[in-house]
Amino acid sequence: MSDSHSTLPSQNTGWLDKSRIVAKPGFNRWLVPPAALAIHLCIGMAYGFSVFWLPLSRAIGISQPLVCPADMSLLSELFASHCDWKISTLGWMYTLFFVFLGSSAAIWGGWLERVGPRKAGIVSAFCWCGGLVISAIGIKLHQIWLMWLGSGVIGGIGLGIGYISPVSTLIKWFPDRRGMATGMAIMGFGGGAMIGAPLADLLMKSFATPTSVGVYETFLVLAAIYFVFMISGALGYRIPADGWKPAGWTAPAASKSAMITSHHVHLSDAWKTRQFWLVWMVLCLNVTAGIGIIGMASPMLQEVFAGKLIGVDAIFTELTPAQKTSIAAIAAGFTGLLSLFNIAGRFFWASLSDKIGRKATYATFFLLGFAMYASIPSMAEGANLALFVTFMCVILSMYGGCFATVPAYLADMFGTKFVGAIHGRLLTAWSAAGIFGPVLVNYLREYQLAHGVARADAYNITMYILSGLLIVGFLCNWLVRPVSEELHMSKEAVAAEKKLADDTHEHFVSDVTAIAHEVSHSWKIALAWAAVSLPMAWGIWITLQKTMLLFK
Repeated sequence: MSDSHSTLPSQNTGWLDKSRIVAKPGFNRWLVPPAALAIHLCIGMAYGFSVFWLPLSRAIGISQPLVCPADMSLLSELFASHCDWKISTLGWMYTLFFVFLGSSAAIWGGWLERVGPRKAGIVSAFCWCGGLVISAIGIKLHQIWLMWLGSGVIGGIGLGIGYISPVSTLIKWFPDRRGMATGMAIMGFGGGAMIGAPLADLLMKSFATPTSVGVYETFLVLAAIYFVFMISGALGYRIPADGWKPAGWTAPAASKSAMITSHHVHLSDAWKTRQFWLVWMVLCLNVTAGIGIIGMASPMLQEVFAGKLIGVDAIFTELTPAQKTSIAAIAAGFTGLLSLFNIAGRFFWASLSDKIGRKATYATFFLLGFAMYASIPSMAEGANLALFVTFMCVILSMYGGCFATVPAYLADMFGTKFVGAIHGRLLTAWSAAGIFGPVLVNYLREYQLAHGVARADAYNITMYILSGLLIVGFLCNWLVRPVSEELHMSKEAVAAEKKLADDTHEHFVSDVTAIAHEVSHSWKIALAWAAVSLPMAWGIWITLQKTMLLFK
C-alpha cells in the first residue's frame, strides 16, 4: 500500500491543486478530449525526430558530414565538437525516449493520480519543452550528451507523464465509451509526428544558412509552440465530481460483462496480479512486432520491390543513384500512409472495443496480425504491391489500436480509481519493446545480409519470428480472467484514499445531483476542437500529398 501513501498536503495548496479542477454542474465532457489532444499532439513529435538526423549528421560540415576518426570511442564522441555525429549515434534518442517514457510513467503514475491531470500536464510541458531547449544548446555547442540529457532523459520524462496524464480522467468522463475516449487522446500521440515532422522541415529550411543547418533554431521555435499548446491543454483539464455519470447511462451488470468490474483494485495490489503481467506481455509482444514493422517498412518496400516501384525490372543493387532517389520518395509516401493508419487505428479499434470487448479486440489483433505477418514474405515474392501495402496498413492500424485500447482494458479489470497509475506501470512493456523490436529486426537483417542472403529475402525470417511472437501474445490474452474479488477495495478503503488525495467533502456530490444534463458550451467546444483539428488537418494534407507518390 506504500505506492499511494506518500506525503501529500492535507489542505489545498493553490490553483494547481486537484480540488480546484473538479467540474461544476453542467460542464460538458466534450471539452476534455481536446485538452488531452493538445498535449499528445506535442509530445507525439518523439516519433518524428528522425527528420533531424540527416541535417544533424552534417551540423559542422554543413554540405557534407565531417567524419570523426574511425578509432574514436563512444565516450570521446559524446564530447567531441570538431566532427559530425553518426546517424546511428543520434538514433539512440529513440531508445532513451521509450525507456524514460515507460519508466517515468511507472514511477510517477501514482503521484499523477493524487495531484490530478492539470499539475501533471504542466510538469510534462516544462520537461518536454525544457528538454528541447537543452537539446538546442547541445546542438549549438555540438555536445551530443546535452541532446541525450535534454530531449532523451528530461524530455522522455515529460513524454511519460504527459502520455498518461489524461487516461484516468477521460475514462471517468466517458464510462460509457472508455475505448473511444482514450482512443481520441492517444490518437494525438500517433499524429504528433505527422504535424511536427513537416513543420520542422519547413523551419529548418527557413533557418538554414551557409554556417548553420537550422536545427537548433528549429528546436527553440518548436519548444515555444509546444509550450503554449501543452499549457493550454493542461489548464483545460477538468475532473468529474464524485458520483458523476452520463445522463441515462447505467453501468453494465456484472453477469453480462464479467470482464468489466464496478469495483477498484489498489495500485499496490494490481501490479502484483497475474492479470497485470499477462496484459504486460500482451502489450510488449504486440508492440515489439509493430515496432519491428515500423522500423523496416521503408527499407523493406525499397529493397523487396526495388525497380518495380518505378516500372523498371531491376533489383535494388542494380538501380542507379537517381532511381534510388525516386523510390526513396515513394517509400516516404508509404511511410506517411502507414502513419495515417496508425492514427486512424487508435480511434477505430479503441471504439470497436466498446462494442465487442477488450479481450476480443486483442484476440483480433493477434490472429489477424499473425495471418498478415506470415503472408508478407510470399506476397513480397509474388510482387503483389497492392496487397503488401494493404496488409502493412492494417498491421499499423492494429499497432496504434493496441496502445489506445489498453487503458480501457485495465479500467475494465482494475476499476478507474488507480487506472492512470496502473497504466503507467504497464508502459514499461513499451520500454522493453522499444529495445527488443529494433534490436531483433536490425541485427537479424544485418546477420542475414552478412551471410549472403539477398536483400529482397532478408526480411522473411524476421516476419516469421514476429508472427510467432503474436501467437504467444494471443495465448497471454486468452489466459486473462477477471481479478479475484478478494482484491477489490472496500467502500471504506476507497473513502480513505479519497481523503488522502485531498478530495474534500465540499467537492463531493451525490448521484442525484451528479446526473445533470450537460450545458452545451457549443462555442467553447468548437474553439477547443478547432485548435487541435486544424493542425491535424494540415498534417494529414501534407501526408496525403506525399502518399500520392506511391500510387503514381
